[in-house]
Amino acid sequence: MLFNSLHFVVFFLVVTPLYYILPHKFRWLLLLVASCYFYMVFIPVYILILLFTIIVDYFAGILIEQSSGKQRRLYLVMSLVANIGVLAFFKYYNFINDNISLLLNQVGVNNHIPYLSILLPVGLSFHTFQAMSYTIEVYRGNQAAERRFGIYALYVMFYPQLVAGPIERPQNLLHQFYEKHPITYENISIGLRLMLLGFFKKLVVADRLSIFVSAVYQSPGSYSTSMLITVVVFFAFQIYADFSGYSDIALGTARIMGFKLMTNFNTPFFATSVTEYWRRWHISLNTWFNDYLFTPIIVAKRDWGKFAVVFGIMVTFSISGLWHGAGWTYIIWGVLHGLAMSYEFLTKKFRKKMSKKAPSLLYNGVSMLLMFIFLCFTWIFFRANNVQDAFTVISHIAHPTGKFFLFDNNLNVIVYSLIAIIILLVHDAATYLNHGKSYFLYHTSPIVRMASYCFLLLSILLIGVFDGGQFIYFKF
Repeated sequence: MLFNSLHFVVFFLVVTPLYYILPHKFRWLLLLVASCYFYMVFIPVYILILLFTIIVDYFAGILIEQSSGKQRRLYLVMSLVANIGVLAFFKYYNFINDNISLLLNQVGVNNHIPYLSILLPVGLSFHTFQAMSYTIEVYRGNQAAERRFGIYALYVMFYPQLVAGPIERPQNLLHQFYEKHPITYENISIGLRLMLLGFFKKLVVADRLSIFVSAVYQSPGSYSTSMLITVVVFFAFQIYADFSGYSDIALGTARIMGFKLMTNFNTPFFATSVTEYWRRWHISLNTWFNDYLFTPIIVAKRDWGKFAVVFGIMVTFSISGLWHGAGWTYIIWGVLHGLAMSYEFLTKKFRKKMSKKAPSLLYNGVSMLLMFIFLCFTWIFFRANNVQDAFTVISHIAHPTGKFFLFDNNLNVIVYSLIAIIILLVHDAATYLNHGKSYFLYHTSPIVRMASYCFLLLSILLIGVFDGGQFIYFKF
């Protein structure tokens, strides 16, 4: 079910009041049933995949807790293999098969492994990682194994963050299903504000930019340099508004029912380095990779010194790229970020000295600009349909052809898009200066707050795009 649909509005207006009407002991069951329905709206039969991994990890958690030594490790490995195996089959089978065919063709051998027409289950990477964090934390002794099957199933399937995160840890979410959440003005107020901001980001910014971005990326070689530069910049804002918008709506719907999910975005475009950017962008995924992949790598390779960190960074971001999609464009995107992070790690002391010599405002401003340019460049690979299209975009930007300032008949679309981006940037700038809290939506003056609510709502109604566009990260 899409958040930006009438279906969800009806679903939300039915489930939320029922949640508070029902006695506390039945609320978890309502949420589990509602979450199953929410997921089955996409492709009903795929809930069986979720059920399989839920059953495996539920019993794995109990067995891990009851065991010790090699047996304990064996149960963890079995759980991880089951989860990664499902993810690999549905997401990477055809990608691996295609690359095997290419290699075999080089030596004149035909690949007889069949290509499978399978659809990727929505949000598979997200709930797989959330399930894996549970068994890992039980193995580490940081989380007690959940004995109630229904509660564990709800942990994996909680509808606000089921298909696109944030990727929660069991320590943060599981205990909240046992707590009684009374209806409060604070929770409803915070939740509605988050949802309003999320819908603005999705409908006014992301979906409006998507019209222009999708058209150009369908045939990038047919457009002028100015159009390509514009669409590269626009996509950076599109994916940010799309994904952070989803996260805001997810946090908002959960908060109205009293659940507190982790913050997933914190004004990432105001980061002064790629390293800082990854502390502000998709925080739940970044911390997941840090805790379960990067840190174990550098601990295991600590004798390598600085090279252990570089090795850990490159492995982590290469896998992060592959996590985002089964394609070489995503892998290249991940490797580029790994290289940037490695460079920043190795030049940390030098850059710190440089920052002290230059005026802080100038240094931070230039750093933000360079960071954003780097992001836009890497997003080309992330968004392009294939590697060839990505290099076509880069080539046409590096070597302008035809009329540079040629926007065809897209000027009106571009103007509306720029207005939406400016509104978003003003909000984020104020939030950044207000230490991460929305300046306008939480202003001490009720007049400013009400004006902000009305402005966002009118923007959604007047220039929002209501075509039911899917969230970009659903395919991951």
